[in-house]
Amino acid sequence: MPILPVLLGAALAQPPRYQAVVDARFAGRDSAVVDGTPTFHTIGAALRTVPGENAATFVIFIRNGTYHEKLVVQKPNVTFLGESRAGTVLTWDDAAGTPVRPGEEIQGAEHGTHGTRNSYTLRIAATDFRAERLTIENGFDFDANAAKPDTDPTKLRGTQGVAVMTYDGADRTTFVDVRLVGYQDTVFPNVGRHYFHHCEILGHVDFIFGAGQAVFDDCDIVTRDLHRPQEGNGYVVAPSTEISKPYGFLFIHSRLKRETPGVAKGSVALGRPWHPGARVTAVGSAVFVDCWMDDHIGAKGWDRMSSVDSVSGVRYWFAPEAARFLEYGSTGPGAIASPTRRVMTDGDLRTYTPARVLDGWMPTVR
Repeated sequence: MPILPVLLGAALAQPPRYQAVVDARFAGRDSAVVDGTPTFHTIGAALRTVPGENAATFVIFIRNGTYHEKLVVQKPNVTFLGESRAGTVLTWDDAAGTPVRPGEEIQGAEHGTHGTRNSYTLRIAATDFRAERLTIENGFDFDANAAKPDTDPTKLRGTQGVAVMTYDGADRTTFVDVRLVGYQDTVFPNVGRHYFHHCEILGHVDFIFGAGQAVFDDCDIVTRDLHRPQEGNGYVVAPSTEISKPYGFLFIHSRLKRETPGVAKGSVALGRPWHPGARVTAVGSAVFVDCWMDDHIGAKGWDRMSSVDSVSGVRYWFAPEAARFLEYGSTGPGAIASPTRRVMTDGDLRTYTPARVLDGWMPTVR
């Protein structure tokens, strides 16, 4: 007879599944306990309750809703778990050219504007961050800005808009079933190791870029219409991998798609080499293994990129042949045999595994 009360007591003593719940419709006091869990109306309010030296996983469950917030994760072991990928949306609309607002403290602001590194919606500056089942968006309206006449004083010149980026202190960053939305410079995996699984990433110019090590596994990489047919329709990647790092970006079992038929056949390059400040030690690495490519990917495959020397002010051009750009097992109408698209050997393929790129770290996915 005493077994039932003992079991009930043990069940009640179990910690809640989530350490915090966020609900845009919540009208109570932030941190009020609802159904056993502290509840908040913004993600930022929940994030501020994470302990400073957080050693255990701190799960913030985010109910469906649109959250207009610009966030920085500075504490380890934080997980954002959305109610649904389409219904839980984190968005902010800064671009590189957005003027710094009165009272806004920004490190590295460029000529009174945010600059690319401060245009983020979400910046991760801590280890073991995980996002799952939600959308993270840079909501800057690239097309509306482009439609403005050049004489319009509200037209921004810096149109880069980062949805998510990693910063100093980040490592072992995971995205599972996440939609990442922007136009130019959507995803900036710049510091540490990253794993993207079953994600959808949208953009057009250099929309996956940076110096970090990242695996994109079973992802949809979707090019949006740049509406500049005479200039081409953009570049998928722009890695700036340091030459001391053997790996950069690995795309495996993924699909390169176009958002609309307006993205013309052969109008998109797989990527180009980004050399920040014309730094010669940035020798980008991007490898596509067993990926399906629609016909918006051009036969040339890769393109050159220029950069201005941060000291001399001189502009230099960097050729894709000097970068570490490779393919293996590409399929689909955009998988075109070409002397400018280098294909790995079977021997090389054995060195380009997720475990090697991530230096032995592999997160679990449900």
